Amino acid sequence: MPTGRTAHYLDGRTATRHRVTVTVTPTVLQIAMPDGSNKQWPYAQIRQTQGTYRGEPVRLEFGPEPAEAVVTSTSALLTDIHTVAPGIARHFHNPSWRPTRLYWTLCAAVGVALMLIGLYQWGIPGLASAVTPYVPVSWEESLGRQVVGHLAPETQQCRDPERLRKIDQVVQTLAATHSSSPYRITLSVVDNPAVNAFAAPGGQVVILRGLLEQTSSPEQLAGVLAHELQHVYQRHTTRAILEQGAGTLLLSAISGDVSGGLAWGLEGARTMGSLHYSRAHEAEADSEGLRMMQRAHLDPAAMIAFYGAMQKDEQDHARPLDFLSTHPEMGQRIATLIALAGPPPTDARQLLPGEDWKDIRTLCRVQTAGRSTPALPDLH
Repeated sequence: MPTGRTAHYLDGRTATRHRVTVTVTPTVLQIAMPDGSNKQWPYAQIRQTQGTYRGEPVRLEFGPEPAEAVVTSTSALLTDIHTVAPGIARHFHNPSWRPTRLYWTLCAAVGVALMLIGLYQWGIPGLASAVTPYVPVSWEESLGRQVVGHLAPETQQCRDPERLRKIDQVVQTLAATHSSSPYRITLSVVDNPAVNAFAAPGGQVVILRGLLEQTSSPEQLAGVLAHELQHVYQRHTTRAILEQGAGTLLLSAISGDVSGGLAWGLEGARTMGSLHYSRAHEAEADSEGLRMMQRAHLDPAAMIAFYGAMQKDEQDHARPLDFLSTHPEMGQRIATLIALAGPPPTDARQLLPGEDWKDIRTLCRVQTAGRSTPALPDLH
């Protein structure tokens, strides 16, 4: 037997609300008016304009604008319609679907979140890796010059020509093992006490006075430079810049601030202050750097010894040294390098024979002190 439900009727022309009884039948919605008259609305001509969400009043409209309307505070009327006239009530919201809709909405939200995480974790790095080989070397060189100009301006560089020439011999000895590379390796030494070094795109390598003075031989410096040069040859920095730019644009698109994200990404790429190599890139730079030393007929034990000294300094400090702050755990790195190095080479050469390395590494000390110290990234 049809059940009558209390609702309010509006005629569409005035704001007066009339208390009425609404009865659901298989073909029409019957409305018993206060004056004793009845209205019959065929379901096909009724529009639902409110009541889709939990707690929202249900509003059904009928006729041309300004339309008549029936308003009820609960969704029971919709449930009655779907129960009595299921075949012609499909255009009305079905309250029984709400739990299912909530479930699928949550599933969709989780799916989107997982998709974005997957895109950020694997899609963007994969795309950056695929695009990197097609980035023009001229673009990398231009970007590298900008980076060095910003982070290692000439006023901060150590310029003693004779000592620089000897240090550059170490660089070129390593670079000679990649004679087919399109990059011309350029070294800059910055008068900064931090123990750090980094590679910029296009063949630019920067070492800081603090790191240079920590080395006890040119072979130890060669070990550091071999690692940095592999970041250049493997184009790790270019990949990191592409990943950061794409990742920043993705996050900015989600937040709705694409222009701000682009500006931030470009600035981050310019300064490299927020770029970090992945552990895979660091491991590759280690292993390929060690092989570079072997190809240059240098004993990789010097590279391992320098890392060991840095590990000891790290243990003696309350916080990690700049040189170690973004690298994998040093003990693991050293163990891996020892395994890769194998037995000591029988044809190891000596770099800068007859030269006083303690004097050469004071390159920056011979210059006038008192200059300001630039902020530099913890990239390696």
